Amino acid sequence: MRTLARSTAATLAAVTIIALTGACAPPEKETEASTSGAATATSAGALGGMDALIAEAKKEGRLNVIALPPNWANYGEIIKAFGAKYGIEVDSAQPDGSSQDEINAANQLRGQDTAPDVFDLGASVAAANVAMFAPYKVEKFDEIPAGLKDPGGAWANDYGGYMSIGYDSAKVPAPATVADLLKPAYKGKVALNGDPTQAGAAFGGVQMASLANGGTVEDIKNGVDFFGSLKKAGNFLPVDPSPATIESGQTPVVFDWDYLNAAQSKKMPSWKVFVPAGAVLGSYYVQAINKDAPHPAAARLWQEFLYSDEGQNLWLKGGARPVRADAMQKAGTIDATAFAALPKVEGDVVIPTEAQNTKAKEYLTANWTKAVG
Repeated sequence: MRTLARSTAATLAAVTIIALTGACAPPEKETEASTSGAATATSAGALGGMDALIAEAKKEGRLNVIALPPNWANYGEIIKAFGAKYGIEVDSAQPDGSSQDEINAANQLRGQDTAPDVFDLGASVAAANVAMFAPYKVEKFDEIPAGLKDPGGAWANDYGGYMSIGYDSAKVPAPATVADLLKPAYKGKVALNGDPTQAGAAFGGVQMASLANGGTVEDIKNGVDFFGSLKKAGNFLPVDPSPATIESGQTPVVFDWDYLNAAQSKKMPSWKVFVPAGAVLGSYYVQAINKDAPHPAAARLWQEFLYSDEGQNLWLKGGARPVRADAMQKAGTIDATAFAALPKVEGDVVIPTEAQNTKAKEYLTANWTKAVG
């Protein structure tokens, strides 16, 4: 599952560095970035408006995206809708790749027309690679909350959700709290989506358990202790969940982001999604343009599409929470049916800072194996 690929501690793949001692060989193919004014455009207005941006993007005729599985937050439909609307071919590479894979590909393919044009990244990887992003403000930039974007337009959060507990109501009783999962009814039934020292969703699950047990997203001892207790009770199931394990009944309780658990509900009516009150952990992904994008106009048009009402509602249709949701609610442009179908949330939302995550990861690395094995 892409949740596992979107790791919080991905191993950096080696990038070969070639020393330049004289004249260098030209890239395989000259990219549009070297000739198009779009490569430095920081807004559609800088190119003469949306019509001009669309014309430039159509002239390029292609967009390279990476690590966007079609069943993740409705990306399959989003890619099709963008291609159909503008007549642009979308090349989707490594659909099950990680955030770090995106960065590695951009470095390895720099100067080639197969390099990624855009990024969809976890916060940790994005924070470490801001120098690779091209500043650009979409037309709806002002409607993105201030805390969820770079003021200069280098990046912006795009969609997100809350950590949740998905469960098969035909096989287990409905939990009312995180602590309920320690009861005998859940023996051998509770799965965490991956190793939290590596997988983003699993790490979020530990942070949520910490909040539910009186800890914080930074001091996660209580969360680690909870999973230690879950294992001692015989309730922790060391299996990486997937749609197949859920549908077969192998993993009837799963810690995962609500939009991924909600997507499973569409396949299995008995699959329910629960966001514990008082333990509402939020997380957003980051959208950015590769500063060396081979198709810079298409990259910018893609951003415009994603942050438009149409693009935001397509993410919402996939169960993800679009970053412009509040503004769209006020304007009456949000898909009200899809919005109402999102899992209910009670209590204050906690969105960890990078500093808080870093401290939590340090504790997790030192203590997870000792507590859970």
